[in-house]
Amino acid sequence: MTGLLAFITATTFAQKDVTTAQSEYEKFEGLRSQPALAIPSLNKAKEAIDKAVLNQKLAALPQTYAIKASVYGSLAELDTVATTSLPLFTTAEEALRKSKELDTKGENKKLIDNANVTLARYQLNKGVKEFQAQKYDQAYKSFEFYRSVLPEDTNAIFYTGLAAANAKNYPAAITNYNKLVTTKYSKVEGVYSDLVMLYLNNRDTTGALKTITDALVKYPNNPDLRRTEIEISLQQGKQKEVLDKITSAIANDPKNKNLYYYAGLVYSNIGDAAAQKIAKAPAATKAALQTEKDQNFQKAAEMYKKAIEIDANYFEANLNLGYVIISPAIDAYNAANKLPTNQQKAYDAAMAKANAQFDQAKPYLLKAVELNPKSYDALNNLLTYYKGKKDTANIAKINAQIAALPK
Repeated sequence: MTGLLAFITATTFAQKDVTTAQSEYEKFEGLRSQPALAIPSLNKAKEAIDKAVLNQKLAALPQTYAIKASVYGSLAELDTVATTSLPLFTTAEEALRKSKELDTKGENKKLIDNANVTLARYQLNKGVKEFQAQKYDQAYKSFEFYRSVLPEDTNAIFYTGLAAANAKNYPAAITNYNKLVTTKYSKVEGVYSDLVMLYLNNRDTTGALKTITDALVKYPNNPDLRRTEIEISLQQGKQKEVLDKITSAIANDPKNKNLYYYAGLVYSNIGDAAAQKIAKAPAATKAALQTEKDQNFQKAAEMYKKAIEIDANYFEANLNLGYVIISPAIDAYNAANKLPTNQQKAYDAAMAKANAQFDQAKPYLLKAVELNPKSYDALNNLLTYYKGKKDTANIAKINAQIAALPK
């Protein structure tokens, strides 16, 4: 009888350690915002749970290890020194594993979930430090731990994808960003643009185009997505497809200035592609390429003008319209200066043609600078105009403005 009573007393006393550990840990949780008051409770919880796990009976309870995981996880979270916090985390992780193994009936789910979140927070903070130190591979693993605990947390998904992207682990980044665009993440529109770039970096243009198509259904006026769609389509020789898509969109929304701008951008890109081929092309094909360039620039000008009719202060449309009008003026100017000196009449005619073309571009060039005086492209286009007109005073003025731009 004496022995039996002693055994019961010892077990009851040990059980009190588990109760104390849980009670003190709950006090710590309630006082987290006041560290001076909270930390003593956490230390008491550690002291109590360390005693409890030494008891053979209590060491078989999932509750014991769930509390130990939370206590040691919180100690690790508060420790800012990696060399000392990591062993605490490892102890917590091992305790959590044991708790899950022992809790076959799910009776300690709340305690286990709490421990899981505590360990996840530790990994989140660790991942942030690793990311800031540009240790992207390690940051990805830390964020992935955090995300595995909180799979629907949009920040968890974003951090994991971002770290993977910086680590050039494109498949992992793509997986996480694809998950993110299905959520209500507040910056999901930008995520689509990032996802497109990830597909391109992974050399998957099919995936990139599909992502753009899906994104433009939700965000039809996103300029970055539309521009990227145009660039990829042109690279793949799909000029007709992208023009058909934009033309169809214009038919459904004829007052949308952006759609006219995008159509102009397609024609501009086709014209630029032809221009780049002219210098290296055999003499027999130069004329055809020049015609292709001129025709597409003319079509681009028509589209940009329609965009400006809707919004006279549309900077990009004014900028690009000035560019496609001034481009043939530059061609005429350069051609005139290549004429032999004994062809004065032909020179005068070519220069007159160039001057007339320069003057057509002037209003749009000036408007672009007016709308954005800090734009290098706008200033540089206007500088080209003044060079073509041999206006030395304004050449000096624009050069000074360009030199004053932030580097």
